[in-house]
Amino acid sequence: MKIETITLREIRMPLVHFFETSFGRVYSRRILLLTAGCEGVEGWGECVAGEDPFYSSEWIETAWSTIKEYLAPAILGRPLTAAHEVAGLMAKVRGHRMAKAAIENAAWDAEARQKQQPLWKLLGGTTREIQCGVSIGIQDSIEQLLDRIETELAAGYRRIKVKVKPGWDLNVLERIRSRWPDILLSCDANSAYRLDEVEHLRKFDRFELLMIEQPLWNDDIYYHARLQRELKTAICLDESIRHARDAAAALETGACRIVNVKVGRVGGFSEARKVHDVCQDNNVPVWCGGMLETGVGRAHNIALSTLQNFRLPGDVSASRRYWAEDIIEPEVVVSPQGTITVSDEPGTGYRIREDLIEKLAVRKETF
Repeated sequence: MKIETITLREIRMPLVHFFETSFGRVYSRRILLLTAGCEGVEGWGECVAGEDPFYSSEWIETAWSTIKEYLAPAILGRPLTAAHEVAGLMAKVRGHRMAKAAIENAAWDAEARQKQQPLWKLLGGTTREIQCGVSIGIQDSIEQLLDRIETELAAGYRRIKVKVKPGWDLNVLERIRSRWPDILLSCDANSAYRLDEVEHLRKFDRFELLMIEQPLWNDDIYYHARLQRELKTAICLDESIRHARDAAAALETGACRIVNVKVGRVGGFSEARKVHDVCQDNNVPVWCGGMLETGVGRAHNIALSTLQNFRLPGDVSASRRYWAEDIIEPEVVVSPQGTITVSDEPGTGYRIREDLIEKLAVRKETF
């Protein structure tokens, strides 16, 4: 196996509905797609770095430059026995996990297609049908939020997650619970709170949440451990878990009881599987987080979610929730029961709509 070419494309796609977190509101996405040409087969990856360095220090411009100047030269033309070896070839570059993930995941896709094997089976997945939840951003009003929740529940989604921040939290959760006392409900703070707000955060306990995700600093484990001791609600860590060592430290210190695995955040499928295994060994459930991906990244999330310890519904929802027209065929569809059935077709099981991608592309470069 040898990666002979790497092509980067930036495309622009408007969201069906704006998405707001404690970082701000977005109406459209700049998306970096990567194609790995591998001995007559093409594998596709998506870099989940955002338009701005808010969720992480990476953003689309650093990813493009890092791939061009350092990561692509490190892997092009190098003989590989399997896609997971790509991670070692890029290890000299510190950080830049989202850029690395785009390359490694494309290599996994290429390997699966070469072997005429479904990607999820190549990863070691066992689940033929994954459970789906949704993440709903901050809205213009609580009434607008309640309407969106009603729509998603009617569509069959098995877990509702809402974004929270100071001033948009307790009153919101109170209204949701008053209307739907029994739904599986969680919230995501995206690091919007501080440890001196522990008395306020204790009030979240009365809503019987599945979890409160990343309440404190994005790079913190220690203070989350202190906070978890004060809360009945399970803390889920997202941004703090960059690799398997972080997961091990978080579980050993009691910083969380649930872990969100985002394949881009941890640097690719190889490290994502290691994080999964650490959590499984400690009987801590994981779920797959989303980053407003197109169908390329969404298909990778589906494949990852088939691993055994993905026991909670993830943010792996239908294409139509985000895009008027996705760049894969068929689009990702969620059943009325809130599930996605994985495909046995080679690779991700979805066809790339290269004609649409070329139409949407605002820049392209091949190495």
